Amino acid sequence: MTTTTEITLFADYFQIHVCDADSDGDLSDGWTDQAVADHLAVAQGGLGIGTAVDMNVSVTVVVLPQEPGDDSSEFDHVVEASLDVSLGHMMVLGCTDYAPDAATFEVPRGWNRVRVARSNLARATQADIDSDGNPETTEKIRIQVWPSPEAPVKIIKRWPQPGDKLDA
Repeated sequence: MTTTTEITLFADYFQIHVCDADSDGDLSDGWTDQAVADHLAVAQGGLGIGTAVDMNVSVTVVVLPQEPGDDSSEFDHVVEASLDVSLGHMMVLGCTDYAPDAATFEVPRGWNRVRVARSNLARATQADIDSDGNPETTEKIRIQVWPSPEAPVKIIKRWPQPGDKLDA
């Protein structure tokens, strides 16, 4: 069964988090130079999703029974990583949000694959602090989750910004 939920999150410090709700999801060591370039930090129990803006972003979370088809041509930046969800509860929240108030999603216990597809990045960056004032300039993030064995990080499509390292 597929479930889809739309939420708005404040991407404080240019990031949002996807975490096992039953772990601390500490990403402090996950933000390496490569992670910043990939807009994806990986740590035990959590993923940090880099954003183009330090404002509210529109997030759609889709929990799927199996891997979805590739529609990366419709997005600016697409990455995948594995997340071990110990008891079947995954949180999606801004990095400074209070965890007990975070949106929580039921997913299969154990390893899940998380595909993060981001769009509207150039318009959001150009609008800067006013980006979340208009749907046409709001950064959009789709997070798809499905059961899958652990696998390496995969950069499917890269959105280059000035200063980004382009070697993945």
